[in-house]
Amino acid sequence: MATLRWWQGALVAGHGVASGRALDSPYPAGTIALQTPFFAAAGLDLSPYQAGTLNLSFHPGEWRLQDPDHCFEQLHWTDRHPPETFSFWRVQLRRLVSDQPPLQALIYHPHPETKQAHHQSPALLELLAPPLGPLATGEAFAVGVDPRRCRLIQPAPLRARLLEFFKFRVLAAQDSFFAAYQGPDGLLSLRHWLGQQWPEACDLSDLDLQRTLDQARLLYTEADRSGAP
Repeated sequence: MATLRWWQGALVAGHGVASGRALDSPYPAGTIALQTPFFAAAGLDLSPYQAGTLNLSFHPGEWRLQDPDHCFEQLHWTDRHPPETFSFWRVQLRRLVSDQPPLQALIYHPHPETKQAHHQSPALLELLAPPLGPLATGEAFAVGVDPRRCRLIQPAPLRARLLEFFKFRVLAAQDSFFAAYQGPDGLLSLRHWLGQQWPEACDLSDLDLQRTLDQARLLYTEADRSGAP
């Protein structure tokens, strides 16, 4: 069993759809309550947990999640929109205002590519936890995760390190460095190369990779530095 890595986050207000508290929600009972029987039928019992999500922000970090404990693909739990895919990771949750021992909790992750509304920031974790009593926005919690499967990255420092990683390679090769990373498969090629050279950089999003590549071209190629077309 992996040693847990603990990260501190702050409670933020959610959309109120999971719990059914949102006045304009099409699911007055809450989506968690509606989904629970479907997850139970598929082998995951959510009865120990509050029928709503605990939303923790770890800004400016971003989560990278892989190899879930449970994954339910194309779950048809409502007639209001197409089926969705959900993944869950078992974690430990510690309420920092309390001296109680950590509790068992679950990361609840509706896959963005199958979710039609209320997409969450990559800095946010939605957790299912046992009833905790009154909560206050901004309250601090710590989450213990398996670092092999749940990683919190810091995009800004990672982009800066990647830019430095590019520097002497671009200075030596100039525009020819970028030839393999153009076109519709350019970022895929870049990820393949980085996976061999510096895998940590692959945690960056496509947008971050493209921006860093563009910045390297602007800073380190002679044409761009001289103002030539």
